[in-house]
Amino acid sequence: MKIVAVDVFSYKVGYAHGTYIMSGDRVASTEDGTVVRVRTDEGIEGWGEITTLGKVYLPVFPEGIRTALRDLGQALIGVDPTNLLNVNRVMNATLMGQEFAKSAIDIACWDIFGKALNAPISKLLGGVINERFPIYEAVPLGSPESMAGFIKGRREAGINRFQLKVGNNPLEDVARTRASVEAGDDQTVIVADSNGGWSLASAKLAFQGMAGLPVYVEQPCRSTVDCILAARGSSLPLVLDESIVSQDEVYRAKYEANAVSVNLKFGKLGGLTNLVRARDLLQDLNMAVSVEDMWGGDIITAATSHIAATTRPDSLLMTPFFNDWTDGHLAGHLPRSQAGFGSAPTGPGLGIEVDTAKLGAALFTVA
Repeated sequence: MKIVAVDVFSYKVGYAHGTYIMSGDRVASTEDGTVVRVRTDEGIEGWGEITTLGKVYLPVFPEGIRTALRDLGQALIGVDPTNLLNVNRVMNATLMGQEFAKSAIDIACWDIFGKALNAPISKLLGGVINERFPIYEAVPLGSPESMAGFIKGRREAGINRFQLKVGNNPLEDVARTRASVEAGDDQTVIVADSNGGWSLASAKLAFQGMAGLPVYVEQPCRSTVDCILAARGSSLPLVLDESIVSQDEVYRAKYEANAVSVNLKFGKLGGLTNLVRARDLLQDLNMAVSVEDMWGGDIITAATSHIAATTRPDSLLMTPFFNDWTDGHLAGHLPRSQAGFGSAPTGPGLGIEVDTAKLGAALFTVA
């Protein structure tokens, strides 16, 4: 089998709850998503997605991704998409870095691989061991009352894991976190996520104020070094995210930062291939696994579900179904969560069928 064309599409991905607010006044309502279709000489096609969360969350933006996809697509014409190791070798020989663009192609090639073997990606990864896994939702930054109200409303829908958006005034963030804890019960899992928004001093105050609360604290500062210093002396479990961009840094997260978990994102690591390696490393290191991407709809939700389904249940801390948060329903809002739990599709590849009519014409095609 050979790749004969790579089509790149744009589509709008809106937030289902109105306005998504993060630290530093970063706001999202509608994002510019990028969808990739990889076509083969045998008529099998695969789908991938990479949707950014604004332009100042991580060092990436849609136009840059699409420029990189032109070069990557040209280099992959004639390559066997089911040889994932070679696909990644070719991409790495074409562009240094640019992991976000590589991610969409890597996911699409896994989709083709599964379709070629008539097997879901979860089976190719070794098999499902997490048939039904709890999913989380992010709570937009707001007043303590609004955040507690969001949690109460989503708990009625079955969600009981939450990622609080904090990272502004640390004293206000403590009040937000306390109100959110009180809105849950003894089974509620809460992660207070600053997205790197606190200064070192603010992070120290936040850790002190949250002492004794049953919460995790995620990425308090921008750099791993400042996260280490901020968490020093605190008993609250630390999760790292934005500053961990390679498997080497997973070791640093455990042995220098004393982190209990790393939030793995497809885009940061260059796709499903590298994410699985990092996931397995976290499990071997007895660390909790969180897996997601920056944003997205049905395609990235399907990819996430296959990782979650093949992760040990006792290791999985947080994973979302982004298509519950957004209106990015290119595949009929599948896979779909049920009462706060998700599962992986059982069809071949990603296990979803993309409705090309909802995408319209491609921005460009490399052939």
